[in-house]
Amino acid sequence: MKAILTGHTRGLGAAIAAELLARHIPVLGLARRKNADLARRSTAGLEQVEMDLGDTGSLEDWLAGDTLTGFLAGSPSVLLINNAGIVQPVGPLTAQDVVSIAQAVAINVTAPLVLSRAITAASPDARERRILHVSSGAGRNAYPGWSIYCATKAALDHHARAVALDKLPGVRICSLAPGVIDTDMQTQIRQTPLENFPLRERFDAMKREGSLASPADSAHRLVDYLLSDRFGEAPVADLRDYAGAA
Repeated sequence: MKAILTGHTRGLGAAIAAELLARHIPVLGLARRKNADLARRSTAGLEQVEMDLGDTGSLEDWLAGDTLTGFLAGSPSVLLINNAGIVQPVGPLTAQDVVSIAQAVAINVTAPLVLSRAITAASPDARERRILHVSSGAGRNAYPGWSIYCATKAALDHHARAVALDKLPGVRICSLAPGVIDTDMQTQIRQTPLENFPLRERFDAMKREGSLASPADSAHRLVDYLLSDRFGEAPVADLRDYAGAA
């Protein structure tokens, strides 16, 4: 079994990478920069590619090479965790920067969909491929100021639903909301002016009350679920509904 993981350098992504490596699952991490701390702690099993997932042309060029095929060669089971994502731009339609909109769509939607297709081509001999989109409650509920973030996460949810209907042999997919986690994204949210994100006080309160989940705990439960027999039964799910994956 081998795993491809995007956004493995910080927050939940870094915790997922550490969790997979602790379970002796090799990881190919794709991110704008390498995770130096994880590289120091991991003597084997970690490969890293520096790539801006917001640059679709660069992603296409990389996929035209043989790195992904070489990494997956001989693996009977493949995991893809589409974790990378950004919350910006935040604010009403009139305040959104068009470049930021395009970047958000490229990172949050285009890259996951392209990589989902790419792993099926790069692992023709694998018996099973599991695709996990890291989604959000924002994909299922509309929030003021988050029209782009909500739309991009909703796209992942619907992609998973449609792929599941294709009933491809050996392919399991789920768009999973992991809950509210204490990451840099939460810090960005708490720094957003109230006029751009009126619900900010809700997230301020969660931080004050200590109700944010830790990246390490969330990663442990997410990987448990990813590896469980239940993964893929529902194409859209919420990690908070699963106390355990056994």
